[in-house]
Amino acid sequence: VIPGYSGGHIDNPTYEQVCSKNSGHAEVIEVTFDPEIIPRKILLEVFFTCHDPTQLNRQGNDIGPQYRSVVYHKNEEEKLDVNEVIGYLQQNFVDDIVTEVSPLINFYVAENYHHNYFANNPNNPYCAMVVSPKISKTRAKHASLYE
Repeated sequence: VIPGYSGGHIDNPTYEQVCSKNSGHAEVIEVTFDPEIIPRKILLEVFFTCHDPTQLNRQGNDIGPQYRSVVYHKNEEEKLDVNEVIGYLQQNFVDDIVTEVSPLINFYVAENYHHNYFANNPNNPYCAMVVSPKISKTRAKHASLYE
């Protein structure tokens, strides 16, 4: 998993530029996986579990277009998988899923201090109050993946 930025109009943006809400980029991750071990659709289900895909341009108290729910796809097969998962998960939500589904145009790796942020900052208040509960919820819902 590599943290980064994507979807905007500035080349090689910094975290500060992304947070300015003017770069067009979202905070994203790039996930490399073996589909023989874990299928893409299962990873997508995990993605939709660990955040609220019904919130537009925000996640909880984190507000702005850089926090939008988005999946960037590399090809038509990935796009179809994303839309299929959204279709069958929608029944679990009262509000509409507003996750953006767009082609991947660019991906810029985030600054080093963003890598493994939760593991490297376990006592950070944001990690304790926001990230940790999301991880607990995801582990509970997808316990079989952690075996």
